[in-house]
Amino acid sequence: MSRISIVRSLSLGLVLMLLAGCGGGSGSSPYTPAPLSAGNINLIFVVSDDLAYNASGDINPSTSNLTNQGLQRSLLMATYLKQQVLGTQNVTGIYVLGPMTHLQTVNNYPDMVAIWSIQQFALLNQVALPIGTGTPYTGNSYPLNASYAGYVPSGVAAPAFSCPSCQGLDFNDTGGDNEALVSGIVEANVPGFYVFSAPWETTGAMLANINKLYGYNLNIPSSYISPNYVYAISIAPSGGASLVTYNSNVNPPSTYPVLSSPVARTSCTAQTPFTITVTGGSNGAVIPVGINTNETVYLIRHAEAHPWIGWEDGNYVAAGQWRALYLPNVLKGKISPTQVYSIDPAQVLPESLVIKGNPNASYVRPSLTVEPYAIANNLPYYLVAGFELIASNSPQLTSNFFFTGGTFSNQTVLVAWEHDHFPPTIDALVSSYFPSGGGQTVPAWPDSDYDTIWTVQLDAKGNLTVNNALCEGIDSTQLPAMAPQF
Repeated sequence: MSRISIVRSLSLGLVLMLLAGCGGGSGSSPYTPAPLSAGNINLIFVVSDDLAYNASGDINPSTSNLTNQGLQRSLLMATYLKQQVLGTQNVTGIYVLGPMTHLQTVNNYPDMVAIWSIQQFALLNQVALPIGTGTPYTGNSYPLNASYAGYVPSGVAAPAFSCPSCQGLDFNDTGGDNEALVSGIVEANVPGFYVFSAPWETTGAMLANINKLYGYNLNIPSSYISPNYVYAISIAPSGGASLVTYNSNVNPPSTYPVLSSPVARTSCTAQTPFTITVTGGSNGAVIPVGINTNETVYLIRHAEAHPWIGWEDGNYVAAGQWRALYLPNVLKGKISPTQVYSIDPAQVLPESLVIKGNPNASYVRPSLTVEPYAIANNLPYYLVAGFELIASNSPQLTSNFFFTGGTFSNQTVLVAWEHDHFPPTIDALVSSYFPSGGGQTVPAWPDSDYDTIWTVQLDAKGNLTVNNALCEGIDSTQLPAMAPQF
């Protein structure tokens, strides 16, 4: 090699090292930027897959949901984010795309990818919330802010009240609401790690707009590269900002995740067994007009949520991640749904429904509980967003939605919901068969029970059967307090 070639090689190597050390590299070099400083305001942007921009094999083109490979990527990226980007420190805030702001394919599937892409990371952090007005209790969980702020998509119920503290991201950035969110963080001037999860269309626009708004003059990426790339605008106490680019180089397998420990199986003993059968023309029952036919609905509760009574962050705790990831395996052979439904995670759990002193929170956990099942089984995933969980007549609305109008006739549906909501919903359904009053009522769902499955069946004539004979087979007491590691 000539002397000139050697000099050029050394110069190139020095440039790469300097770029890496300053956090200015593209991420394609073997040099990885150092973790971000906790003394800065760090705006961290995680690019989620969607149909337009994705890593090959990450997205199911039929459902617009993650594939097994995409799920694996999100699990591996969580560890990278926590260790390499945050330097194992605790996150300060997590903001995710409101799924109903980005509907995909002719079937209008909500974008659930952004919210799941950051869930594993959320559970690698801790949040301390008060129990009543007492000493805060720390849980292995973290709230995901997904709620609407001003703009509400067409067909979505307007929030009963605003929740600025749990605002999520809007795919279309209507009225500049994403920049308003980020500006509020910057101007509050509280150092920490603020993580945003959204598709490239939203992420790229946010990076460019914040750069322009504050005149940072950063070399913002102009095109999509990969979901392995993480971009951070790190703002020093002086006000100066730098762009730090990370490349996790994650190469996920295409198979569903294998958990490191076995499920502790239990018999279905969490509830007293019951069966309610309602036949038209018997005991005063009349089959309601418009009732669905040949329908089966499996009702399951969200995964483990409360490390302590009254503690609430809208998410499930780390033990719930084990249950959520176990579901495809433990439900195999028990149920065979054709589609999956849950509550819109942008809905807000108000402080008044929890314990005085706890914050309002986006109610993300039902959707996150059944997301892995939908992914593993390539099933369509929908959100119920046309009415709110806290509506005064919500049980009747839920009953009407799932059991009348013919939409779910000849379908088998898996539904994840809030457990206290199930009994009044089924009571509303049963009572619709008795115009003169009467009919059985179902028992309350115990607060400690995350395992039982309620099965609701309507036959070819619309006759009704409800029972709680099935369970998932997971003993909550045997689930680890820490999330699985990948």
